[in-house]
Amino acid sequence: MSTVSWPDPARAELLHHWLQGLDPALGLRAGTLRPASEDASTRRYLRLDAAQGPLVLMDAPPASNDLRPFLQVGEQLRQAGLHAPQVLASSTELGFMLLEDLGNTPYLQALLQAEPREADRLMRAAIGALVQWQSRADASALPAYDEAFVRRELQIFVDWCVLKEYGRQWTEQQQAWWEMSCKALVRNMLDQPLVAMHRDYMVRNLMVCEPLPGILDFQDMVRGPLCYDIASLLRDAFISWDEERELDWAIRYWEQARRAGVPIGDDFGEVWRRIEWCGLQRHLKILGIFCRLKHRDGKPRYAEDLPRLFAYAIKVSTRYVELSPLTHLLQDLRGDLVQDGFSLR
Repeated sequence: MSTVSWPDPARAELLHHWLQGLDPALGLRAGTLRPASEDASTRRYLRLDAAQGPLVLMDAPPASNDLRPFLQVGEQLRQAGLHAPQVLASSTELGFMLLEDLGNTPYLQALLQAEPREADRLMRAAIGALVQWQSRADASALPAYDEAFVRRELQIFVDWCVLKEYGRQWTEQQQAWWEMSCKALVRNMLDQPLVAMHRDYMVRNLMVCEPLPGILDFQDMVRGPLCYDIASLLRDAFISWDEERELDWAIRYWEQARRAGVPIGDDFGEVWRRIEWCGLQRHLKILGIFCRLKHRDGKPRYAEDLPRLFAYAIKVSTRYVELSPLTHLLQDLRGDLVQDGFSLR
């Protein structure tokens, strides 16, 4: 375990004893433990060798993580025929889980290097998996993505982006603009059919493996608006596409969803509006989260993608008259993107 940093030596000792107690047939080689991937949360992922090849260890300290949703939703995904990693061992009390290794190639890495045809293949597979999940999953037992939930996420933008990153104190008029914007975005969420919603169906949480795609980070799934996950996929925080490709993939999603019996409706124009507005609410939230990662958690590299997120938000708010109050607020923070334009590529 020499290549893994442990801020708390006691947790390293806990893991050592837990691994020793697992089935010897797994052939775990604890000395090969090494970092696998970074997470924006308190979770982290390690890799270690075993008799049948490498496995992934989730280290999720129980003080800030609950592994039970991961176990429950993962089983639902697998029952729906989707590729969530198999769980080989787990301890919800200690916050450790041993998982199937879905490989080393996240969608993000592959898409950044892919030719158009390969990018299209990967994205179509992700769209197909999403439709399969939305048409088969029972969302009734999931937490509700309700108005209070949506507003809590929007407040992250205010607290960490507006106040902390830019040091703005809004006037009474600006506060009124913000409330008008929140009401419009909340209404968009609540007016949609509700389905099982990943909340982070983005390319960093999809893996290139067989069958395609592998799906990760699904433990925070909720019962939420139909168009949220496709918005997360098409307008990602880390990679962007020209609108022609976004529309092509959105239409394919809409057509597949209708054929599968997902209650998406027959008006693609309305579906596209819902996708854009879901994406806008999400991007405001992520602006706040990335600023929080920078200021509170000492992870400044996330702030490198703030211009992309502002550009997404400004693009949508200026397109719909109902969102013009939000445009005024975004101009106050990043008016340069409105005046000069910004390439999303």
